[in-house]
Amino acid sequence: MADTDNHTTTSQLLFNTRDEFTRVDLRHVAYFEADGNYTQVMFSNGCKVMLLVSLRGIEHLIDDVVRGQARPFIRIGKRYIVNSSFILQINVLKQKLLLTDFSSPQVFALSISKEALKKLKDLYTNTKRE
Repeated sequence: MADTDNHTTTSQLLFNTRDEFTRVDLRHVAYFEADGNYTQVMFSNGCKVMLLVSLRGIEHLIDDVVRGQARPFIRIGKRYIVNSSFILQINVLKQKLLLTDFSSPQVFALSISKEALKKLKDLYTNTKRE
């Protein structure tokens, strides 16, 4: 990450390298997916962008942006960080997580382990009850 400048604003992550600039508006991110030392960002409109930063790095940047606020993103295992407000359905038996922004017909189906989905379901339902 030495040649990449990463900055945060109110609800955005900004990534600047020698050859490109990428603005990630967190309000429109459905999920982040690990791809080795890189991260794929999937936006609610289906657009996908590759970032030159690890998923752990993304997690830290999100923490910096939402410091003192409710945390909108949830880490699921080693592979995903999902936007909790996009969760449509958690199906533990089918090992599927469905995400949508609820304003477009786009639905994302992620294959996730039963154990990780059970933890997510418990976390999500316990949080929403309080």
